[in-house]
This record gives sequence, C-alpha cells and structure tokens, in this order.
Amino acid sequence: MVLKPFAIAALSLLITYLFTKLRFKRFKQYAHLPQLPPSLIWGHMLVYDEISKHAQRDRHPDLIFAEMYEKLGRPPLIFLDMRPISKPVALITSHDIAEQVTKSSNLFPWSTPKTPTMKDIIHLLGPSSLNSAEGEEWRRLRKRFAPGFAPNQLITLLPCILDKTEPFINRLEDYVRSGEQFSLLFLTVNLTIDVISAVAMEEDLGAQSIDPSGQSQVIRLFMELLSTYSSKYNRPWWLDPSLGAKRRRLAEQVDGMLRDIVRRKFDEHQRTKQGDKSRSILSLSFQDIDELTPELLSHTSDQLKSFFFAGHDTTSILLSWTFYELSRSPRVQKAVRAELDELFGPDPDPSVVRSKLYANGEDLVRRMTYVSAVIKEVLRIHPPAGTGRYTEPGSGFTVRTSTGEEFCLDGTIIYNCQHIIHRDPSIYGGSADDFIPERWLSNTSTWGFTPSAWRPFERGPRNCIGQELANIEARVIIAIVARQFAFVKVGLGELDLDENDQPVLNDKDQYKVKSELYPMLQVTVKPVDGMMMKVKHAQQQCQ
Repeated sequence: MVLKPFAIAALSLLITYLFTKLRFKRFKQYAHLPQLPPSLIWGHMLVYDEISKHAQRDRHPDLIFAEMYEKLGRPPLIFLDMRPISKPVALITSHDIAEQVTKSSNLFPWSTPKTPTMKDIIHLLGPSSLNSAEGEEWRRLRKRFAPGFAPNQLITLLPCILDKTEPFINRLEDYVRSGEQFSLLFLTVNLTIDVISAVAMEEDLGAQSIDPSGQSQVIRLFMELLSTYSSKYNRPWWLDPSLGAKRRRLAEQVDGMLRDIVRRKFDEHQRTKQGDKSRSILSLSFQDIDELTPELLSHTSDQLKSFFFAGHDTTSILLSWTFYELSRSPRVQKAVRAELDELFGPDPDPSVVRSKLYANGEDLVRRMTYVSAVIKEVLRIHPPAGTGRYTEPGSGFTVRTSTGEEFCLDGTIIYNCQHIIHRDPSIYGGSADDFIPERWLSNTSTWGFTPSAWRPFERGPRNCIGQELANIEARVIIAIVARQFAFVKVGLGELDLDENDQPVLNDKDQYKVKSELYPMLQVTVKPVDGMMMKVKHAQQQCQ
C-alpha cells in the first residue's frame, strides 16, 4: 500500500514531463519558423488532412502545400510538424532560399546532405547511388560518370535515341488504326527505358516489346519493383513488412543481372582496342580502371539502376505532359509545327525526320528554339520532382530571406517545393499559372526571370547529371512525333466541346476542359491517370 502513492506520484511526474516535452516540441522548438497553428497531439497532421479534403485525396502533396502557402500569406518557407510520422519539415517556397540549400558552402562543400528519407527508395536506386551518396564518395562517383553525360558525348549517341523511337511510332500507328484509348505515360516509360538502356550500356532490353516475352528479364523485374511504389503502396514499410521483403527480393534479382552486364561490358572494354571502344556511359566510366573489384562492381551496378530509374522517369513524365499541353494549346502546337517545318521541311513523316537527324542531328537539335521553350515551360508548370535535404541538429545551417531574416533549419527535412517556386508571381507575374512557352524565348523586361526560380533538375553541385540527356531526348522525340500525330485527352483533362462538338478557347489561349488533370505521388510527380489518350494523324485534326 505504501508503494501506491509513490507509483501515483511517479506516474504524475512522468505525465508532466512528457506533456512539457511535447508542448515544447509542438509550440516552442520551431516557433521561429512560419507555420499554421499546430495541434498539441497531432502537430500539423490535422491541418494537412483538413486541406486535403477540399479536393481529390490522391492529389500530390505539393498541391496541399500550395494551399498552406496561400493561407500563410506566401512566406519564404513553411514549417510542417508531422511527428511522429516523419521528421519535421521545412518547406522551401522561395527561390532565394532554395538556392542557399543547394549551393556549395563552407559548412557543406558539396551542398547540403540528402534527406534520410532517400532510404525509402534504396531498392530502386541501390545503397551507393549517386543520388544518395555523400561527401568524398559522391564526388568520386560524380567525377567518374560525368564524362558520359557531357553534351558533346551525348550528341554522339543520337543514333541510339533515334533507333528507339521507331517502336514508339509503330505503337502510336497501331492506336491510330484501332481508335483505342491508351496510357501515354506507359508508352513513354517503355520508350525512355529503351533509350537509357542503349545510351547507358549499349544494350537492347526490349522494353517496348508488345509481347512481354520479348522484354529482357531485368526489365520485367525492374518494372515489377517499380510497381511496388505505386500509389496504393504509398505507406510506411513497417505497416506492411511483406512489401519490404518483396522489394528486397526483386532488388536482389535486378542487382544480380546488372552485375552480370557490368562484368560482360568490362571484359569487352578490356579486349577492345582504344579506337573501337564503346562510347556508352558505362564504357566511359571504365576509363583508367584496370580491375573490376567487388566494390567497384557493386557501385557501378547501383549507378546503372539509378540511371534506369532517374533516366527514364523525368523524360517520360516530361513527354506525357508536353503532348497533353500541346493538345489543349492550339497556338503553341501551331508554333511547334511551324518551327519543325522550317527545320525539317514540310514532310512530317517520322522516317524523314529521323533520316535528317541521323545526317545533321547536332545542328538541328541546337536550332529547336521554340521546342526548347516548350520543354522549359512544361518543366516549370509540371516539375517531376523536388529535392529533399537534411542537416543534423547542431550543424548550424542557417538561411537568410531577401529581407535579411535568418532561420536555422537544423533537424528538419528541407524540401525545395518546385511546384510553388516555379509559380512565384514575383518572378513570373500574373501569368505564373499559365502555359506560355514564349516567356523563355528572350530575357526581356516582360519575360525576364531569375535563373534560380527555374530548377526542375535542381541546381548547385548536385544538380541532375542527366539533364542534358533529358533535353536532347525530349527534343528529338517531339520533333519526330509532333507533326505526325495529334493527341486527344480522355477522362480527366478531356476537352469541353460546344454544341457543334468543337473545342472552346478560354481567355488563356487554351481549350477549356471538363475537369482538371492533376498530379499524384508515385516516388515522383506523375499524372494521376497515366495520361489516358487517343491519337490520330495530325492531318485528321485539320479536317
């Protein structure tokens, strides 16, 4: 009985301690950062949930963050307390601060460290991926693989890209004849996987094969692994341990096959005379390497896996959104076709365009000025991903706003929200939400912009190593496809027709739509419906 009052007192002290600690974490620890009112128990989870109810529940978190941004009066950063689900988040909405996060500094010579949440996709990228490596290891990897992504090197691989467009065109022709609807994202994913396989390691893995048996086993396994990150699996691994086991098993199988490819390619590289060596990204990474050690083998296969994922993902998303925006923007589509007519002549036949690119690709790609502007504007409106960083408590990482206010971001996941940064009205004016490629054609007072306010490939030392490949690939595919085919959106984002079944222009020079097509989270930012389309020949569009 004597112990009972003691136990009650101890319990009371424990509750008081926990309450005080929780109150400190919720209301004081990060009180210096702009934020919506938190809940003692739930932090900002209730606020997030409430905002997410206003529209589609499966929309990308960036759209919810944008509503928070407006509610707070557009601050340069926002604090989100989602503990214990995740570490606290510093959501960066200012291009000035985003630049401070990604640039070199005395504190972090190679930019701020990547977020620990990268471990959530470790099976997709590999444990020693260039995307997640830090410090000297990252520097060595970047230096080793950078030659393969140099612009002058990539343009020599243009024939590889052109070869892979033929199956893509054939599939589109099949859909023209059948009139069936299809996922454009599915087609562009397979196309860009075929391209990165050829460019990275000079392998034909048959990703675009209509018959799955025609696909390489490594492709089938990789796509199965990727499917475990679809929206229905967007939950912590510890809520479904079997999911983690499945990812591990698939990753091990993919890793084994990639290692076999690396060994074979290294042997070929060693046997081949200098002048006859392959110019693939993998082959160039073997320069000055005499022995393929187990560590080197592991690191190399991890980079191939990273290139598989990042090398197809950005470009496939970019192409899907590009053809969607062209389908609802007649003025822009007309301008794209006019530029391509000028460069390639009046015949839009893909085989004619391909032959001219084979003959004079470097010059033609460079001269696609308006197409390049379209690509930049699509990446601004529909950025495929943002970067996440993290600095340990006590690091002393401080950012400064344009007004001179300073914020220490230690202990937070720092997320550069490109969706908000790319639509900053102080940079892009009243048309920040509008699709206007012309803003990139010249740096005039009307369309002037700050370089740090456009960052789809991020900036600083850790910018995307493959951004030039994505640009070349997108220009080539648009050149081959845009004049021959016209895409028609089905379902979400479908055009709103008048009583004569004709599309109607809105005040922004785009066709009105019945419903808005929105992005979802599937590792990166993808169109929620996979970009369901029908396609016809462009000549039919004009009839």
